[in-house]
Amino acid sequence: MAPQSSSRRRRSGKAPPAAPTASAAPAPAGRGPLQWIARQPVELWRTFSGLGLVIGALFFAAALTPSLIPRAPLLQGVLSGVCFAIGYGIGVLLLAAWEWMQLPLANVRVRRNATWAAAAVALAVVLRFLWKSAEWQNSIRERMGMPLLEGAEPFTVALVALVVFVLLLLVARSFRGVGGMVRRWLARYVPERVSMLVGGLAAAALFWTLVDGVLFDGFIRLSDRSFQALDALMEPQFPAPTEPARTGSAESLVSWEELGRAGREFVVSGPTAEQIAAFTGRPAKQPIRVYAGLNSAEELDDRARLVLDEMIRAGAFDRKVLIVVVPTGTGWMDPAAMDTLEYLHDGDTAIVAMQYSYLTSWISLLVEPGYGSAAGRELFRAVYRHWTELPEDARPKLYLQGLSLGSYGSEQSFRVHEVMADPFQGAVWSGPPFPSPLWGGATRERNPGSPEWLPTYGDGSIIRFTNQENHLDVPGAEWGPMRIVFLQYASDPITFFDPHSVWHKPDWMTPPLGPDVSPELRWYPVVTFLQLGLDMAIALAVPIGHGHYYAPEHYIDAWVAVTDPPGWTPEEVGRLKRHFIEARAGG
Repeated sequence: MAPQSSSRRRRSGKAPPAAPTASAAPAPAGRGPLQWIARQPVELWRTFSGLGLVIGALFFAAALTPSLIPRAPLLQGVLSGVCFAIGYGIGVLLLAAWEWMQLPLANVRVRRNATWAAAAVALAVVLRFLWKSAEWQNSIRERMGMPLLEGAEPFTVALVALVVFVLLLLVARSFRGVGGMVRRWLARYVPERVSMLVGGLAAAALFWTLVDGVLFDGFIRLSDRSFQALDALMEPQFPAPTEPARTGSAESLVSWEELGRAGREFVVSGPTAEQIAAFTGRPAKQPIRVYAGLNSAEELDDRARLVLDEMIRAGAFDRKVLIVVVPTGTGWMDPAAMDTLEYLHDGDTAIVAMQYSYLTSWISLLVEPGYGSAAGRELFRAVYRHWTELPEDARPKLYLQGLSLGSYGSEQSFRVHEVMADPFQGAVWSGPPFPSPLWGGATRERNPGSPEWLPTYGDGSIIRFTNQENHLDVPGAEWGPMRIVFLQYASDPITFFDPHSVWHKPDWMTPPLGPDVSPELRWYPVVTFLQLGLDMAIALAVPIGHGHYYAPEHYIDAWVAVTDPPGWTPEEVGRLKRHFIEARAGG
């Protein structure tokens, strides 16, 4: 006799047999902890977004294209994994918005098949562009004279990218789980869409709290302690000076210990009078270098006054050329800029600076962006006030200099109306960061037809731009009473990072491109922004003369144009350039 159906049993009024108790019945197959863990990859796959995979693959492919700085396979893998995750997230958000608007969806089977098809398309895109990644990176390396990539780099990129993507996906799903719990709890009291909105905001708030309040703050605290310890490091190769005129000596107003690591290196390095005279064949003076460390005085104005008093003690105002420098975030100043100036003026120079931080420049720009400007302003104000009180025929020519964050601070160390009556003679600013106001204004208002990476401004009487090639001899142009030169490389991401590159193509990416920029460079929304952000972090990982690594021979052209050193013929200038190039090769 055939067994009764469940509907017939219900009609007959007979109850179904009682289910066995939990203690008596074995666990259903596939429900144990190990089986649950084993099923997670399958469950993960079932919840993948096909649209997210396709958009993620396109972002991955775009991330492989070249930007300004060559990327090692490990960094390329991290960047590609992050870009894939962002593209995937965009796809998920688009589908969520579709469901939010209650638009029709395909059935489960069609959606599952579509996911398989999307995965196949995504894989094809990834493989197609992965094998071009080395070629794209080599297009930059070749222009910078770097070794070309070979071997199995694409496999490294793919593996690292996969790990990064999976980790970010798990993190995102964890936050989504938090939002889901909040949504389900609220759904008992408020309308469904309100609960969904509040749940999403709760997950976003938790994410921001962890990133900003835990990760970022922890990174800043760790950086602060690390750089502070590095700043206090007493290195044996930099012994305290014994000459009384030098800062940090026993007669100095600034103690050796309080100079900081960068200050100690600065005051005892550089060419000697004997080395300068041996090269030029002319009498030379011992260059004066004055510096105050972060610990020399607590307040900025006290530190600036200490520098001024030390300058007067050392005789800085008796020299022919006086340079006020704003250092980088760590207090470091570029020897390529300092040494070349001292050779060009036979050591009859005084270079002065004071430290305002011991964090590296890009961290300082995030944490204390205005502090370098405030420090530069205090120092310039103190020096300029004393300088203007001296007779014009008995005082040095006054110039400003800064590299990177130092350029940013030096630009803002004066106000035009304050110096119009008695202007200083000029400035050399190298690698100006993208927020620099004077650089940005001159670049935006450049003459039509000049590229953003090498603008011409006005009639060239006040501001000129140059790079690896000397572009400072402008036909028909004559310098005015103040000469300003911006030294910048087209491959410098510190200068050419653009926050608007998230959605807008920067002007400097419009052909013709710079001489050390890959012709394969293209703009992609979101991805280019991330590429340039990474480029800023590795801007020094290039040969000298590219990126953010400025070469002495290029400073020479800038100093000659701005300070007009007497007695230097083009042949002698060329010989000085070769001297520094050979010294670098020998070192």
